[in-house]
Amino acid sequence: MNHSQKERIAAMRGAGATYAYIAQSLGLSANTVKSYCQRNNLGANGAAHDTEKPRCEHCKRLLPNTSRAHRRFCSDACRLAWWHKHPGKLNQKAVYHFVCPVCHKAFTAYGNANRKYCSRKCYGKSKRKATYARKAVAK
Repeated sequence: MNHSQKERIAAMRGAGATYAYIAQSLGLSANTVKSYCQRNNLGANGAAHDTEKPRCEHCKRLLPNTSRAHRRFCSDACRLAWWHKHPGKLNQKAVYHFVCPVCHKAFTAYGNANRKYCSRKCYGKSKRKATYARKAVAK
């Protein structure tokens, strides 16, 4: 693509021409025209439109360039902090209700239908009880 073709692309985009029309008129690939326009921020009006770089929803820092298209947070810490501040915005569909077999408290778990214990502490207590029971049987 030469300089005159680039100028004509900008002018035609300014007039509202589509990528396919520009490509056919200049004898280029539609993907070539599209990628040139996107690299140079040539919108349908031909002018470079202001594209503000994406920012973290929690700390408002600029997001690093990554391969992920819809990144919302700059780090896991920001993601967790934002979700803790906005619990009403959670769209939890996989919430399960259980009763802990050790302490008999009701608890909920998100995303794990096979959970048994309400905490790591209760899990440890159940394992110790099982170990003591095995030792008593072995005697």
